[in-house]
Amino acid sequence: MSDNVLITGTSSGLGLEMAVCLAERGFRVYATMRDLRQREDLDAKAARRNVNLEVLRLDVNDQESIDQAVSTIVDQCGGIYGLVNNAGIGMRGYFEDVSDAEIRNVFETNVFGTMAVTRAVLPHMRAARRGRIVIISSVGGRIGSLGNGVYCSTKFALEGFGESLRQEVQPLGIYVSLVEPGVIMTPIFGEKRRRAKAATDASSPYYAWFMREEKLVDAVARSSGITPDDVAKAVHRALTARRPKSRYMVGWRARLVTALRRHIPGELFERVYFGEIIRRVTKDESPEKVKQEAVGSSQ
Repeated sequence: MSDNVLITGTSSGLGLEMAVCLAERGFRVYATMRDLRQREDLDAKAARRNVNLEVLRLDVNDQESIDQAVSTIVDQCGGIYGLVNNAGIGMRGYFEDVSDAEIRNVFETNVFGTMAVTRAVLPHMRAARRGRIVIISSVGGRIGSLGNGVYCSTKFALEGFGESLRQEVQPLGIYVSLVEPGVIMTPIFGEKRRRAKAATDASSPYYAWFMREEKLVDAVARSSGITPDDVAKAVHRALTARRPKSRYMVGWRARLVTALRRHIPGELFERVYFGEIIRRVTKDESPEKVKQEAVGSSQ
């Protein structure tokens, strides 16, 4: 079995860079995406960097497409060495403004989709008694943030899934690693940004707060020193290290804030870190005042 790797969600952003980066480093890369009509950017970058990729359709919410992609790889390579669970979507908005349907859609893709693809490759890794599974999590899987609770919830779920699965399959020669990037400028902050429908309704009692928070997040993303290549290199380390770590955090800000939370008493951290963010977003306005303004504007 060659050192092949299946990557989900490679039409843009992190997944696209991972596919090209791993191909440059000698992996036989199977780059997958939900809609093959969106492969143009991937093909163009692969051509510029003179690498070959196998591009397959795989929708993490479609079991038939998962089984077909895995079967194709196994038929061609004899097995699967690496899996990078990258496919995912965001959903921004204060919790009360996010509908059940919107929440379920994010969980279906980020959590259940990741589990479905992992379940499909595990029998082949187990038979070979070797393999690497990488799950793209986030610093948002370690520390929650206002206006992003649904997305963070899915990443917290992936943290628990990855940590538990690692214990189950490591005795079989299979290693599971979580890669946790900090805030990074990708299409999830641009054309693929998802906001809850009610969050952008001016009648929402959280509207003013949410819009301020969006501006703050955009500023952080623009000033982030992290690149997709940094994340791709972390994935490469997880796939190639003799004994890969359980977690790879990417970005100094992410490492700093998690270190502070680990070493500073909980209440103090919340008062200083969360408190400052809340103050910037609310500008010390009370919920009652915001609600009164919203009611007044609707009359």
